[in-house]
Amino acid sequence: MSERPRSRRKARYSVGSSEEASSSVSMHGMLPEPRNSDSDRLTRSRKIIISVMFTLTFLFVGLRNHRWPRETEFLQKSRHICNLFAEYGSRLYSYQVRLRTPKEQLELLKMESQILENNLDKILDLMEQINALKALLRDMQDELHNSSWNSNGDLVEAVAAEDPSGVLDEEMSNLVNYVLKKFREDQVQMADYALKSAGASIIEAETSESYKNDKAKLYWHGIGFLNYEMPPDIILQPDVHPGKCWAFPGSQGHALIRLSRKIIPTAVTMDHISERVSPSGNTYSAPKEFSIYGIMNQCEGEEIFLGQFIYNKTGPTVQTFELQHELSESFLCIKLKILSNWGHPKYTCLYRFRVHGTPASHT
Repeated sequence: MSERPRSRRKARYSVGSSEEASSSVSMHGMLPEPRNSDSDRLTRSRKIIISVMFTLTFLFVGLRNHRWPRETEFLQKSRHICNLFAEYGSRLYSYQVRLRTPKEQLELLKMESQILENNLDKILDLMEQINALKALLRDMQDELHNSSWNSNGDLVEAVAAEDPSGVLDEEMSNLVNYVLKKFREDQVQMADYALKSAGASIIEAETSESYKNDKAKLYWHGIGFLNYEMPPDIILQPDVHPGKCWAFPGSQGHALIRLSRKIIPTAVTMDHISERVSPSGNTYSAPKEFSIYGIMNQCEGEEIFLGQFIYNKTGPTVQTFELQHELSESFLCIKLKILSNWGHPKYTCLYRFRVHGTPASHT
């Protein structure tokens, strides 16, 4: 009985000792080993030092072998850049010039077309004169054997000549000079007292407003900035070319003219262009019915009726109308009233208007 308790004690002791050993072993396994951690730190610090030294060595060798730009090279590069900028600037300027060139060519074309139109008008006038000369030469061909022309352009009876061919040539040259002299003279052959260069003028306060056309503008560098219309006093000037007219809106208008001096009016003349030289190919804007009034006292006061007429657009371009009433009073101002035109719906154009008569001092 005594041996069993001893064996149990021994077994308990052995079991306790084994548990202590196992616990000690587990504790030792949980605690870090100090020697291994120090060695790891040393190896890491060595690696860092080596990498830093390698990097510094690489930078030192690279900076030592690097070729730094010299001052001359820097200047050359700056000059090269300046040259590039100058080249690009010149190209830009040439491009702008090319853009402006079509506008300049368009302006030149407009000027040349205007010159061609003026030359065409002159050529047509010369053709009319040539046709008239041919007609006169044909009409007078039969009379050349019985009459001749002297150097002054007067018709005289023919005399016997020893050289008929020479006389004929001289007669032909005198005839041509005579006809040209007649054509150079004014066709109306009456003084115009409504001529601006002689002192006549338009009283704009008593004259209709001009027609405003949006297409007729003054241009500055290709930009239209101001509408342009012909003034009313254009009708007092002898320049009768297409477009050189005073236009007023509608078919009815009036103009008050202060004459160059007091006269007793006897006739008036209306000028217009023909359909052949009209840019539109027609003369619908020409005046048709118009009336004339005289004003005595300084262009103010009573208007005295002098006559009513019709301008025929199919007739001659220059048409003279004698006043329908005989007058004894002299007038300083004449009022022209346009009553209708030949069908243009927007405006009426007046090219030239003349007033004829006898000066008051002559009476």
